Amino acid sequence: MVEVFHESDGNISLLKSKIISIIGYGNQGRAQALNLRDTGLNVIIGNIDDRYKKIAEEDGFPVYPIIEAVLKSDIVFLLIPDEIMKPIFEEEISNNLKVNSSLVFASGYNIGFNLISPPNNIDVMLIAPRMIGVGVRENFLNGNSFFSFIGIEQNYTGNAREILLALAKGIGTLKKGAIMLSFKQEAELDLFNEQGFGPAFGRVLLSAIYTLIEAGYPPEAVLVEMYISNEMSYTYKKMADIGLIKQVDFHSKTSQYGAMSKGIRYRKLPLKPTMKEILKEIQDGEFTKEWSKKLTKLKFKAIKFFATKQKINKIEREVRKNLNLNLYDIYDADSPTNEELAKLKNITDELKLFEQYYE
Repeated sequence: MVEVFHESDGNISLLKSKIISIIGYGNQGRAQALNLRDTGLNVIIGNIDDRYKKIAEEDGFPVYPIIEAVLKSDIVFLLIPDEIMKPIFEEEISNNLKVNSSLVFASGYNIGFNLISPPNNIDVMLIAPRMIGVGVRENFLNGNSFFSFIGIEQNYTGNAREILLALAKGIGTLKKGAIMLSFKQEAELDLFNEQGFGPAFGRVLLSAIYTLIEAGYPPEAVLVEMYISNEMSYTYKKMADIGLIKQVDFHSKTSQYGAMSKGIRYRKLPLKPTMKEILKEIQDGEFTKEWSKKLTKLKFKAIKFFATKQKINKIEREVRKNLNLNLYDIYDADSPTNEELAKLKNITDELKLFEQYYE
């Protein structure tokens, strides 16, 4: 049986005498650091000398070089990107961790696929919010919560479970719920969502768009109907709120009958074989090996470039122009200005600082 933990399972008092360092003051780092501090815990930051160091200082945190922060800490949150984690861990963190300290990851990737080998005299834990950093902070400020996957890879002290649940409570996830998984399970689920589900959903969406445009419907009406209206995001939210099937009651009976009766035609689409193949590649570590190759970085650059040349990009640009919507191109155009982003998010002034993570 899967273990799910809630607010009553965490004891913050276990952490009162601990020094917690957040290594990397990026999107997740800032959110989790602020949440932990607001819970009453002693938090310091380890960061290179960049603009995020300045933000941490402006937020009132003591900021140190990474090695110094690790040496001062009883608990170390390693919240830097997966793709650059290995050399930084080996050069600045591994040999400077205290015996009996705790090392916390926000992703199971590097441990789950054996890319990093922590020393055997520490606890190794996972707290992986199913929420972007700004959401982690916003939910905390609003008194709400978010789900997380948590895990224990190494329990050297014998107290890893208690420390883990206290930390999970500190960042604010236990109000919603934390699900115990292995590091590898978390990584596999995350990768499959990105590689198995996301591309399949994208292909279905594009096929629907092209079918309608080729049938003579105005592109503006097609894109509004399919996603620009935000109706689909509302439907997704209701799926989360009350359930995948139960949310259909928010739609008309005509809609319900049409979706259910015609949905039968899609039941035998050959999606599962491809999804199973992708999942196996993830589980066997084939994707990890592929992503680790230097040549793959060049391949990624080429794929990303050709993605900008898809027909949908030209169609969407024209539609957004005709509908007087802002034009954003994450590949070759300027990023949204701070003023534009402020108009997009109705959040507190504090949360607006997260905008730089989208530049």
